[in-house]
Amino acid sequence: MRFAVIGTGAVGRTLAGRLLALGHEVALGSRSKDNAAAPAWAEEAGPAGQSGTFADAAAFGETVVNATSGTVSLQALTAAGAGNLAGKVLIDVSNPLVFGADGDVTLDPVDTDSIGERIQRAFPEALVVKSLNTCNVEVMVDPARVPGEHNVFVAGDDDGAKRQVTQLLQDSAGRRVR
Repeated sequence: MRFAVIGTGAVGRTLAGRLLALGHEVALGSRSKDNAAAPAWAEEAGPAGQSGTFADAAAFGETVVNATSGTVSLQALTAAGAGNLAGKVLIDVSNPLVFGADGDVTLDPVDTDSIGERIQRAFPEALVVKSLNTCNVEVMVDPARVPGEHNVFVAGDDDGAKRQVTQLLQDSAGRRVR
């Protein structure tokens, strides 16, 4: 399968690497073509990895992973293009963390709304599935780092999309995910 990973930070690069290891083709998308992280990742990834803008990656992917900071996710996905997201499963792993000058960390939105819901409203033709945002990135790609059984949240409006994401998580973990 072809995946687009929107975001070149540690989460994006780590998830893109795991998808490659599972045998998928991956395009890592960044805000601009002159972002050094994406081409460096693609060169290291080999022939199954490529880089480009958010729009380039989203056009390439059959499934899209939003690995941007939740506070900029809507802008990044807008740059990816609604047409490039339409009809595709969009796995949202973002968290809308706001870092205060005093060191406090809060969420925005919180309580009555979520970034996943905002993404779904902004891109109604995408099949948004929220998952993995409650895990450290190293645990996202290697759940065995934490002993015992795991429960992973998978939320969204489309049952088929949630099944697809659950299957991907099971394939990635090498075991049944509850």
